[in-house]
Amino acid sequence: MNSVLGHLGRWLAHYLARRSPRHDALSTTSGAQLRALLQPGDVLLVDGDTRISTAIKYLTQSTWSHAALYVGGAPFAGTDHAGHCLVEADLNAGVRSLAIDEYTQVPTRICRAVGLSEAERQALVAFAIARIGEAYDLRNVIDLARYLLPTPPIPVRFRRRMIALGSGAPTRAICSTLIAEAFQAIDYPILPIIEHRPEPTAVCPACTAEVLHIRDHSLFTPRDFDVSPYFEIIKPKIATGFDFRHLVWDRTSEPAQSEQPA
Repeated sequence: MNSVLGHLGRWLAHYLARRSPRHDALSTTSGAQLRALLQPGDVLLVDGDTRISTAIKYLTQSTWSHAALYVGGAPFAGTDHAGHCLVEADLNAGVRSLAIDEYTQVPTRICRAVGLSEAERQALVAFAIARIGEAYDLRNVIDLARYLLPTPPIPVRFRRRMIALGSGAPTRAICSTLIAEAFQAIDYPILPIIEHRPEPTAVCPACTAEVLHIRDHSLFTPRDFDVSPYFEIIKPKIATGFDFRHLVWDRTSEPAQSEQPA
């Protein structure tokens, strides 16, 4: 029975990982620009173009369907993976490393945790690298099958829970659980549950204290890093010194490949 489920699971994973046609603009950020700005511990959000990406974007009501952690090239220097600098959880391959060029043809966004020390950045890197090789349990076909319908009629309040269905291993390979776990390991907030407890003093009887509660890591999605108040959004063109007065415009005609990167 397990072999049958495994075979079916591999087929479903391959089907869901296939790219779908897209007609929106391509990324305007080159690999060189990303490499120049990314720092270890940065989260790279991706607007994916696979079948499962469509479902995740619908369920999260966001343009971001995937997240990878930038760890830099040092951990892979001198290995068969020299040139790799990201760690991600992939549906087919499990937790793996890859090069930045994999995501230079799709829209991306850099999310940077504010205030991290060098030691904390390295802790994030070590956490992610230690999990390379962990795989998705493809026998959990129900976890995979729920993504066959890209836009299921699920009420908004249940959509986050739908992504988190199933055991920890398959969830980690689908969404951003791996990265959420890494940040929780150093007690860095993403979107915690905030409680305001009364903490009166003699001079401030109505004062309250803000207490954070950890949200289950299986409930995090790529969108959460974008909307988190604790992450800074880094836009390469702006960060490298953008001045619209120096742009060169051609108003005579529209090029045939208008979606090409600027």
